[in-house]
Order: sequence, then structure tokens, then C-alpha cells
Amino acid sequence: MGDAEIIPIGTRGRPGRGTGKQPSSAARSLATGGKPAPLTARKPTSDTAPQEPVTEEPTETAPVDVEPGRAPVTTRDRGPLSGIPTSDWLSAFQHAAREVFGEQWEPQLARFLAFLRRRVTGDYQVDEYGFDQEIAQQFFMAALRPIAEKWFRIEVRGAENIPTDGGALVVSNHSGTVPVDGLMTMVSIHDHTGRFLRPLGADLVFKLPVVSTMARKGGATLACNEDAERMLRGGELVGVWPEGFKGIGKPYSERYKLQRFGRGGFVSAALRTGVPIVPLAVVGAEEIYPLVGNIPSLARLLGVPYIPITPLFPLLGPLGLVPLPSKWLLEFGEPIRTDDFDAGAADDPMLVFNVTDQVRETIQQTLYSLLMKRQSVFR
Repeated sequence: MGDAEIIPIGTRGRPGRGTGKQPSSAARSLATGGKPAPLTARKPTSDTAPQEPVTEEPTETAPVDVEPGRAPVTTRDRGPLSGIPTSDWLSAFQHAAREVFGEQWEPQLARFLAFLRRRVTGDYQVDEYGFDQEIAQQFFMAALRPIAEKWFRIEVRGAENIPTDGGALVVSNHSGTVPVDGLMTMVSIHDHTGRFLRPLGADLVFKLPVVSTMARKGGATLACNEDAERMLRGGELVGVWPEGFKGIGKPYSERYKLQRFGRGGFVSAALRTGVPIVPLAVVGAEEIYPLVGNIPSLARLLGVPYIPITPLFPLLGPLGLVPLPSKWLLEFGEPIRTDDFDAGAADDPMLVFNVTDQVRETIQQTLYSLLMKRQSVFR
């Protein structure tokens, strides 16, 4: 480096550049009120030699002390999954299955795999109406049961009036803007009697692409006398809602006031087959979607009976489609026998009208009785 000037670093507690002399002009310019000193370029002197780049020599690291008799520990990179043992994967899977399905997860998994195998191989039965009992029990009932038990808290009375076997016709009031009461009736009857209710649905149900397929697999069929009589003769438990769209589409101000029961076609079917008629009164469905308005022009354009307006829909959008958690009461009345009538009773319009009116009045009086017993809409 030759004659290069060496400037010490640090002040040792004294002002200046560590030389012990007076502060420099640059230091004085930093003081309060001081003026910055002008910068002057330093002229290179002739005796200053050009500086050469300084190369740092590598420093030697101290050897790591290794315990005698013990091999040094080394690490290596590995993939995120390559080093996890199979036993750990199996243990994690068992723990997750136990958390989801409980302690009996192995039998449930076996039943589910057997169900998938039957679906893939086609080893399952579907009756002439499209009813798939396995789908109805494993899917529909399993999906509807938590809603019936936890959301609507359905209380069933008079389930002993439902015949344990043989054909029977369950006749119920219809309400709720959306036919949820039919679904809740199906799952309630199945849970209390073990029987599947075969609903008679309107034409609109079987015109909708996805709904029609689900309705057929769930046990529903078209509401016509031919299908109803064939089911009743076959020993099925058939359900009918004679009010139809007039019942579920009536305004909230007319709640629990039964509409006209049609022409009594369900009574003539019961008379021809000699099966009992079980009246059913449902309280609670009127409050899930309180109907306060309708848009008839849009309903005609879309080809539906009505476009409902409720306090929450369409004001809250999709959130307004959630039904209100009203308290439901289902009461099955004593069966009305039809096997005591003459063979041609189904062709007597006056007799059919009288039996229809008897069923209607029985359901209406039961509704009034249940409303008196219910504490409130939600209790």
C-alpha cells in the first residue's frame, strides 16, 4: 500500500475522528444551528499508489467435537411423503374414521362398500313404479331424519293407528308453501312403523327433470286412481294430500283452514280396494314459509301454480329459502273402515261425498285440538 494515509476509526470518547484534535468541519455541520461545510474534492497525490483489491483468505472452521464411540449425525433432504411409514398412514386413517363415524366405523364402512358394489354391479331391485327401497332408506331417510328431529322437532301421536301390514290410505292436510310436510310425513311414518309411505304426487312433480327421478326412487307415483288402486291392492301404505296446490299455496291469513278435498277420488279408490283410511293432521308446516303474497303473472309465465312471497323471500335471497324452525305435531286418527260398504259403493257419488266430508271434518277438528295444545309456534 506504500505511503497510504491511515485514519483511525473511533473517537475514544473525544470529539473528532479519534485523533484527539478539534472536531472536523463535517462534524461541526451536524451540530444545531451549524452550517454544512462545503464538500471539496480531494486531489490525488503523485505519491499515492493505486489500491489493489483485497482478497479474503478462507478461515478454517474449528472441528466439531464428536463423542467417542458415537457416529456423527448427518441429514439429507427428502420428499414430504416419502419418509412417512405405512403404519402411520393407517393409524391416521383409523383415527379420522373413528372421529367421523364413531367406534363402529368398520361395520359402517363395510356396509358402504357393499352398497357401492351393488350399485356398480346392478344387484338391486326397483319396483314397477321406480321405487328403490335401498336408496330411500340409506339416502332419503338418512338425509331427512336430522331435519325432522333437530330442526322441526316433530312429535308424533297416534302412530299405533297405522296398520302394521296390508294396504291403507293416509289422508293429510297440505300446507307450507313448499311441500315439506309430505317429506316429513314419510320419514316420521318410517321411523315409527318401519313402513314406507308411497305418496301420490301432482303432474308438476314428474315434469321437473331432477325432482321427478328423485320422487320415483323415493316411492312417489302419479296421483291417479289406477296407480293408487294397484298400490293399495298390493298392500302398500299410500299417502294423499287432497287439497293439492290450493292447500300449500293459500295465504298465511287462512292457515289451518282446510280447502276443498277435490272430487273424492281417494275415497273411491279406498272403497274399491276395501282398505282403511287413516286421517292425519299436521300442525307446524304453515309457519315454515308464511305466504304473504304472490306474483300470478310470473307464475303463468313459468308454468307454475304460484310464485310465493314470504317475509324473508325474496328479500334475503337464498337465505330466505331456509324454513323457519316451527314446532311440528303429527296426529294420526282412528282408521275409517271401508270394507263394510257394498261392492258398488265407489260408484255412488253421494256416498263418496259423505265419506270425503267425514275425513275432512275429522282432520279439521284434530287441527283445532292440536293448536289449542301447542304452546307457541316454535315450542
